[in-house]
Amino acid sequence: MSSATTSTTSTAPRRAVLTDPGYQAFVILRTGFTVAPILFGLDKFANLLVDWPTYLAPWIDDIVPSSAQAAMYAVGAIEIVAGIAVALAPRVGGWLVAGWLAGIIVNLLTIPGHYDVVLRDFGLLLGAVALARLAQRYHAKQQR
Repeated sequence: MSSATTSTTSTAPRRAVLTDPGYQAFVILRTGFTVAPILFGLDKFANLLVDWPTYLAPWIDDIVPSSAQAAMYAVGAIEIVAGIAVALAPRVGGWLVAGWLAGIIVNLLTIPGHYDVVLRDFGLLLGAVALARLAQRYHAKQQR
């Protein structure tokens, strides 16, 4: 009988965490900010979703040493790394994604006609910050 009590006792804290709405939000954000950057990063190499070089501001295209598509290859690699960072270390990865989104926002603000995407990316930036803050909270709980 003591083994049944022990297993019930050991699963109770885990069950409590899984039913915590804050933890559920953390898991949802962590999953989304892992998968989305990786998929968008991979698409920078294929251009299946959109013609990505058209989203590069002309002044940035002038700075990069090669073509806009080559710049998108670098962007894709960075996005894949950011998604992996969120998966492995969401406290850091969340801030990395937020910073990356801030850079995208600056880029898009300088291209007329992309303000709807700027607004969407600002919302994503807020979500990435929320992920980083939730990761801080739930990482601290795991340390105790």
